[in-house]
Amino acid sequence: MTVHIIETASQFKETIAREKGLVVVDAFATWCGPCKAIAPVIAKWSNLDEYKDKVHFTKFDVDELPELAQELGIRAMPTFVFFKDGERLTQFSGANPPALEALVKKHTFEESSPVEKEASPVEKEASPVEKESSPDSEKE
Repeated sequence: MTVHIIETASQFKETIAREKGLVVVDAFATWCGPCKAIAPVIAKWSNLDEYKDKVHFTKFDVDELPELAQELGIRAMPTFVFFKDGERLTQFSGANPPALEALVKKHTFEESSPVEKEASPVEKEASPVEKESSPDSEKE
C-alpha cells in the first residue's frame, strides 16, 4: 500500500464513503517542518502487513484544499483525522509517532465501532442507577 493523495473535496468524500475499516487522513502543508518529519513514518506504516487491508492512509495539502481543511476544523498541521466505516471518530494534531500509532492501533483492532459497541459487564454493573431512571424502565 501507499499513502494516497487527496486532490479534491469530492475525492475525499468518495474515499471516506468507499473505504471499509479505518481511514487516517493527514492534513499537511508543504511548508510545515513537522509534516515533513512525520511523512516517512506514515509511508512506512502504510506498507506494514499489520495494517494491510485494515487501514487506508491518505493525505491532503491544506493550502490546496482550504475549504476541506475548514470543513474538517483543521487549525494546526499536521492533523490526522480518523474515520471508520464512513463515520468520523477523532482527530490528533502534532508529529508524535508513538501517540499517533497508539490511536491507529486502537481504532484498527477494536472489534466494533464506538456507536455499536455494547457496554461491558463491568460497565453495565457500574450503572444500575441509569437503568432504573431511564424512561424505558418506567414502561416495564
